[in-house]
Parts: sequence; C-alpha cells; structure tokens
Amino acid sequence: MVFDVDLIKHIYLGYLEKIKKIQIALGKPLTLTEKILYAHLAKGEALKPYQRGIDYVNFAPDRVAMQDATAQMALLQLMNSGRDKVAVPSTVHCDHLIVAYKNAKDDLHSAEQSNKEVYSFLRDVSNKYGIGFWKPGAGIIHQVVLENYAFPGGMMIGTDSHTPNAGGLSMIAIGVGGADAVDVMAGLPWELKMPKIIGVKLIGKLSGWASPKDVILKLAGILTVKGGTNSIIEYFGEGTHTLSATGKATICNMGAEVGATTSIFPFDQKSVDYLNITDRKEIADLAQSLSSCFKADDEVMEKPTDYYDQVIEIDLNHLEPHVNGPFTPDLAYPISKFAQAVAENDYPENMEVGLIGSCTNSSYEDLSRAASVIKNAHSLGLKVKSQLIINPGSEQVKETSDRDGIIANFEQVGAVIMANACGPCIGQWRRAGADKEPRNSIVTSFNRNFAKRNDGNPHTYAFVCSPEIVAAFAIAGSLTFNPLKDSLINEKGESVKLAEPFGDELPKKGFTLKDAGYTAPVSDGSQVKVTVSPDSDRLQLLAPFPAWDGKDIIKQPLLIKVSGKCTTDHISMAGIWLKYRGHLDNIANNMLIGAVNAFNKKTNSVIDPETGNYLAVPALARKYKAEGLGSIIVAEENYGEGSSREHAAMEPRFLNVKAIIVKSFARIHETNLKKQGMLALTFIDKADYEKIAEQDKISILGLTEFAPGKNLIVVLTHKDGSEESFEVSHTYNEAQIEWFKAGSALNKLKSEYTLS
Repeated sequence: MVFDVDLIKHIYLGYLEKIKKIQIALGKPLTLTEKILYAHLAKGEALKPYQRGIDYVNFAPDRVAMQDATAQMALLQLMNSGRDKVAVPSTVHCDHLIVAYKNAKDDLHSAEQSNKEVYSFLRDVSNKYGIGFWKPGAGIIHQVVLENYAFPGGMMIGTDSHTPNAGGLSMIAIGVGGADAVDVMAGLPWELKMPKIIGVKLIGKLSGWASPKDVILKLAGILTVKGGTNSIIEYFGEGTHTLSATGKATICNMGAEVGATTSIFPFDQKSVDYLNITDRKEIADLAQSLSSCFKADDEVMEKPTDYYDQVIEIDLNHLEPHVNGPFTPDLAYPISKFAQAVAENDYPENMEVGLIGSCTNSSYEDLSRAASVIKNAHSLGLKVKSQLIINPGSEQVKETSDRDGIIANFEQVGAVIMANACGPCIGQWRRAGADKEPRNSIVTSFNRNFAKRNDGNPHTYAFVCSPEIVAAFAIAGSLTFNPLKDSLINEKGESVKLAEPFGDELPKKGFTLKDAGYTAPVSDGSQVKVTVSPDSDRLQLLAPFPAWDGKDIIKQPLLIKVSGKCTTDHISMAGIWLKYRGHLDNIANNMLIGAVNAFNKKTNSVIDPETGNYLAVPALARKYKAEGLGSIIVAEENYGEGSSREHAAMEPRFLNVKAIIVKSFARIHETNLKKQGMLALTFIDKADYEKIAEQDKISILGLTEFAPGKNLIVVLTHKDGSEESFEVSHTYNEAQIEWFKAGSALNKLKSEYTLS
C-alpha cells in the first residue's frame, strides 16, 4: 500500500525553485536542515535569516502521527478545537497499550479486551476527523511511519519523542506534545524556536561487531542527555552512505536521548533502495530527481565549521560497540572497557534478560544480525543463558522474518516472540518477580534506561546496546563478556568463539505482508458519533483550564523541591499508568510520585505544613486545590527530559500548580507547559535553588507586565516570616504569553475559531 503519493507530488512540485529562493534569501550555502525547515515556513512567514536558538518561527508540517497512549489526550483536545476534519494527513498507531507477558498472540488478545473502550474511542475519533488508524499488532509507530509515510524533504510532527526516527529517510520529524499536534491538525502554523545545528561527520565504514546503534551510543556519551537541546543533529560525510536506511533511522531515533529537536541524514542510494523495497518506487524516482535538495550544499561539506554551530567527527572504521547505562542513556562505555566498569561500579554481573526490539532497533536488518549470532552460538554447541525477548517492529518485519527463518532461529533457543509493539521499552512488561525489587541487570536494544522504566523495579540495572551485543550477552549470561575477544565453553567443554554478526540490510526476496493492519477513515465523518461514558475510568472529556486571573501569584505554598534527575517518567510514570492516559483526573494521581524530595530524599513524600505530616505529592496538591490554593514546583537541570508526554504538563495544571521553577528545561516539556497555560520559569542564578526552604510560600511578581525577555521576581516567605527575593527568566514570546493569559493554547485556539 502506498500512501500520500499525490500529497508528496504536490510538495515536490517547485521544491527545487524553493531551495534556490532560500539560498538567495539567506545569502549563503545551505545545510540540509536549513533547506527543509525554510521550505516549510508557514504561509505569511517571512523568508529571511532567522537567528538559531533565538527566533521563534512558524512552520507548516506535512503530516502528524500519534501513538495510542498520547493520541487519547491529543484527540480529546482536538474535539474541543472547533474543527470537523484534520487539515493535514494524520494517523493513530496502537502500539503502546499492549503489555508484554506471555507471547504475541495471547498478549494481543488480552490488549484488545482490556483496551476495548480506548481502541473504540480512537477508531471513532479517527473516522470522524479523517485520521488513518493502525490497529493493535500492526507495529510500532516509528517503524510503521518509516515503512509507509516518511519521505525525503518532508516535515512531520509526532506525539512521541522518538518521531525523529524518520530522519533516516531525510525527513525533518519532530516529537511534540498533543497540543502542538492539535494546532497542526487544526490547520494552524506550528511554532518552533529556530534550532541550532550540530554537524556530525561520519568517515569510514562499520565492520565486525560495530553497528549503527554504536554511532548514537558514542555520541550520547559526547553530548550528554542535554547536549543536543534546541539543536538538530545533521549527519554528513562519506560514512553516511555506508549505513542502511533503517540503521540511519536507529541513529536518528535515539537522538532524543541527547535532547535533540530531531536528527537527519542526507538522501542517498540506501534511501532509494529502502523506498523501492517498501513499494514506494514512484516516490524514490521523484526524490532522485531532486537529490540536490536533500543534502547539504557542497560548500558546507568543504567547510563545515563555517555552517554548523558545532562539528563532531566519528570514525566508523575504529568505532567499538558501546554499552550505555545504567539509569541514564548517556553513560557510554566502549565494549573493551565495560567489564572493568561492571567490576568497579559493582553492577550485577549476571544478565537476567536480553530484550531485542523497540522503535529504535526492530528492523529486518536488526533481527537478522542478532539472529545470526544466536544461530552461530547454536551451531557451536552454546546455550543461551539469559532469558531472551523479541519485539518485532512491524507486522511486515515479523512476517518477512518468519518467512526467512529468522524468527525460528530465536525460537529454537527458547526466545519469546512478543507482539509488534513497544512492550518492555516503555514499561509495558509484566515481568515476574519485579515487584520484589531484586537487584539485577538486563540488557536491551532500546533507547532509554531510566530507573524503574522497564519493569518498575528501581534495582533493575538496564543497559542499552545494539541487538547483536544483546544477543552475545544473552548467550554468555554475563556483562563481563566481550564477544570481540573472549571465548566461551560449550556443552562439550570446548572453548569456542562467536563469529562476527552478519545480516541483510533488506530481505533478498522482498518484504511480505498479508494484512498491514490499516483502516482508512470514512469519506464523511460528520455522522460518526464519539461517546465517552461519564462513568469511565479510562476516558474523560476535557474541561477548559481557567484563564489567568490578571494578578500576580502571591504566597502560594511550595509543593515539592525536586532533587536530581526529574524526567517525564518521574513526573508522570508510564507502565501501569498508561491505561489512564485518556483520563486526566485519574492519571493525575501519579504526578511526581517518582521525584525525589530534596528535604527528606524520599519519593512521593512531601510535608503538609498544616499538620506536619508527610503526604503523597498528588494528595497534597489536591488538598491545596480543594482549599482554593495553588502550589509551586521547584527542580534542577533538564526538567522533563525524556518522553514527549504532555500529561507531565497537564497533571500539574489540573492540580492547580501555578508555576514550575527550574535550573533548566528539556525542550519538549517546556513547550508542553506553555501550551497548557503553565508558568515555566528558570533560575538566573542557579544557586537560588538552594534558597528554597521546605515550608516556603512563594510569590511571583511582574505578571501584570509579562513580556518577552522581561524577567519576573520570585519572593520567598520563609516559615519564620523572613523574606528574600531573586529574579527568574523565561522564554515566552508574545503568542505564548497569550496562551498563558487565555489559560491554555487550546483556549486561545478555540476563541479564534469562535471569532472567525
């Protein structure tokens, strides 16, 4: 099935002329990133040089993609937007709500039963508003997008932080919150701060055990989890042409782990090969005729430091396999140093489970290379010592891998084939014994490894690497094993060494697929009725957030002062909470329950100044709300790192939190807070964080003169009545200040539709 050919033809019509005009307007050679961004300026937006990292710019994305967990809240907001049909092609993908427990068949059946109400809602809303629907089991959103929708030179947004996966096919694809998706689906421009551009030059060619995953694992170690914030990572150099399209997608996918806005590779023959084999030859031919548009200009390649804000070089010839973790995706170890790290840090040496899959590494190439390691081990008389779990990326990958014997290679050593879904990667893993919280190690081909993310156990040490290395570790059962140099003892007592992995980038006999799992929307959705039971604990219609009262915030209590890392997993956990993603009141009961209180170093334990007792964070917030009070959250660096989930912004708003003051924000989360009418403020002097005391009342002054670039004043009233004050900064522009005043971006949007 080929999607959107007419749309893509229309986009490509005049694309070359657009690029020429952009080159003239900017007066310089262009990076690939600039070509696509400027080619997607919203109607009426001036074609001029915008300052990277400073200017806010309106864009017109070509399409929107949503996964089932985030789609619920996005579509609930769309229902309140005043639109009767989406303005751009949009899709919903049911991949997040399937719990990995027994096997693909049983788990899929269980998901269809337990999530029946949610799936029906998503189908009905999709039909009503003209949205394509991918049923449970069809595949993981980003793999399905790569196989069907991604195209060179395009621009899309998706309600998932790993939307950048499509950058493997030279597309600007950016993860956003649901409110941003609603803007685009409603036909409005989409606003983004013009990103900086980090150029990563790849030279040489991978060999042996090294894989595309190792490029981004190494880069994560260089940039750290916030080194890519407000930046697009653009890969260039001769090394890019040696990587498969799905390998490039893997690298782009995990760029989210360094905070990058997105990542992108230039168009080349590997892109053509992938488009052709996924039945998109017409698109491949069109893209080839415009190939100069989908790569950086020659002058940029000759002097990259003149055009990129930062340049990093990685030599693929000498790139070692890497293992990253635990508890953060940027703690990077080359395989030659990992065993030493395990010993020095007292990581649990025995590997309990190996997990291969996720949106990052579940392509045909990924599975074939990992299967080659397993097959080789079997032929050498080696048993797989660790439990092995496989999540194929899509039904197309699953069926083709099954036909070609890849699945059989896994099954013959006892591996469990789970559904084509996210599963353990996002905490949808019913892991036996995890509730007892044993200290243990797992190794995955996933992207994130925050504490408690995969199985809910804070003592699970999760490490991230390539599928090939996962397979090797699973065979050895030990984290100290280095397949590049170490031998193993087989069942006969012989010392044997694993052969280097191999596999086909693309299936030699092409892909096979009986049922893609796609349902097109009805031609006229006006008669489709969407019903939500008021008694449902899964879905809840949204009521508008109240508009700003026109006053400064005066003496509101501190809710929590967070210590250390505070990701969206800490703010709004996934796992068992995913089932409440369409019910704001219910899911608000997980607000900040994973965050560490700076005063007692405990999670979900904050003081109630009235009684002196310690309460759960949501319970104290609800108490304040019932009393007509707001509250304030204070936190440290990169607050909101991780997923795009806007629930982490909506829950505090729903529980009447007035402001969040931090040392720094992660990009997507800061935008989500603004969209929901929240105050997102930043310490100018990070040392002011230390001034916040446990029972402080906090005032925020200057809101009556709230303006871009103008600092606000925070006044702390301590328990003893003494006061001290300091300035805080913000990044709100005029439009975002209007969102705040209206109570949310959706309120502002709806008022504009009402007026028109």
